[in-house]
Amino acid sequence: MKEIKFAENLKELRQAKGLTQSQLAKMIGVDQRTVSAWENKVCRPDYEMLEKLCELFGESFEGLLT
Repeated sequence: MKEIKFAENLKELRQAKGLTQSQLAKMIGVDQRTVSAWENKVCRPDYEMLEKLCELFGESFEGLLT
């Protein structure tokens, strides 16, 4: 089974787009602390948020998660 690398991938994609955590949070309708928690492996987004992130970054679920 592949390791879930969501936190690392999210941070990498966000930085590649030149976005701060606050900017990304505003774009998808969450608090900056939520984005921080995702990137620090405190929690993971629900399906709906994953879908928004995939759309925003032009990634597949698999691309974002592994």
